[in-house]
Formats: sequence, C-alpha cells, structure tokens
Amino acid sequence: MAIYDCSVEAALLTGMRLARAAIGRGELVVIPTDTVYGVAADAFSPAAVARLLAAKGRERTAPPPVLIPGIETLDALAETVPDAVRALVAEFWPGGLTVILPARESLAWDLGETRGTVALRVPSNRVALELLAETGPLAVSSANLTGRPAAMTAAEAEAMLGDSVAVYLDDGPAGVAYEGFDAGTGSTIVDATSLVRANGKLRIVRSGVIEDAAIREIVGADACE
Repeated sequence: MAIYDCSVEAALLTGMRLARAAIGRGELVVIPTDTVYGVAADAFSPAAVARLLAAKGRERTAPPPVLIPGIETLDALAETVPDAVRALVAEFWPGGLTVILPARESLAWDLGETRGTVALRVPSNRVALELLAETGPLAVSSANLTGRPAAMTAAEAEAMLGDSVAVYLDDGPAGVAYEGFDAGTGSTIVDATSLVRANGKLRIVRSGVIEDAAIREIVGADACE
C-alpha cells in the first residue's frame, strides 16, 4: 500500500500503472474525484465489489455508484436513457451529477441489491478520467468508513481504509471546484427510473454540489417531484 502524489509526473505514471494493475487483480484503489475521494473497484468483478463494501463496512443494500469515462458509455450500461437525462448529462457531465437509471439486463455484474438499476456519473477530475479511460467502468463509493465523514484528501482516506486499499492516488484536496459548498458535499443524485413511464417524474434523491434549482431548470419544474 502506498500513496502516489499525482502532481509529480513520475509518481503519477507509477501510481497509474500500479492502480491499473490493482484493479485488474480485483483489488481496491483510492482515487480523487471533483467532489470527494472515492474507493474504486472493477464494476464487473463481484468479488472486487464485495471487497469494496467490506472495506467500508457497508451492506449490499447500499450498492456503490459506477463512474464512467464519458457520456458515450451511458447507453452501454443503461437500458433506457430518457431525453431529460440526456439534457442533464450534456449540461453537468463531467461533474457532480449522479443519475440512477434502469441497468441493462445483459450486464454481467453484481453491485449489490440494486433492484435492476445503476447509478452513473462522469467525474470531473483528470486522474480519475485517465484511469477510467484505461480500466472501463469502476464501482466507486466515498473513501471512508460508513458513518464517518467523506475523505477530502488521500491521507484522510488512508487513515480510515489503510491496508484494505492497494494504491492511493493523491491529487490534492477534493471539492475545490465547488465554491460555496461545505467540504465533503457529494454529487447530486437524481432518480430517473420513473421517466421511462408515461407521466413519470424525476426525483432528486440527494442534494449535492449541483443545485436542485439547476436540475429543475433543465428538465422543467413539472417534470420533477
């Protein structure tokens, strides 16, 4: 287990190489995102996802979101993408918006008790996006023990998760892109699963760094619960 300072080119190259290898072995990696630090695992490895949940002390009833490298991956993982969601991701991705959609039934993964859904986000962080471009979708949850504040630095994550993580990628304090929000504020989560039905509405599950009013402005107030 080691922390790699991604502001130093040599450490970035080494850290990324070791992070890719760790993900390939089904191990855990701590990565920076634009909101908080996250602990990441191969989304298509049930054993790796189970390891992630165990490291956090989290149950299968709280499945992790999946970070993806770009909007083009959305259709590969979601069964249906309503027009309102396409408008939202065009505006807020990469960034602090997580969208819950029906997952493709053909996907061979086990993220926990998802009830056929998947929570997707494209983060706005250079290190995270570079890793995602090479590994593909990663199951990522905030890098903290359940019940503890989200880690805003790699050192805070290491203090909580320790040797359960193989590689820590340090890209400085998280959340600095979102002025006016308290440290540790996560992404805004919206549930778009009802939009596949007639008269279905978008539901804001958790308010975060994307303001609720900005969501409603894009999809229309009448389309939100």
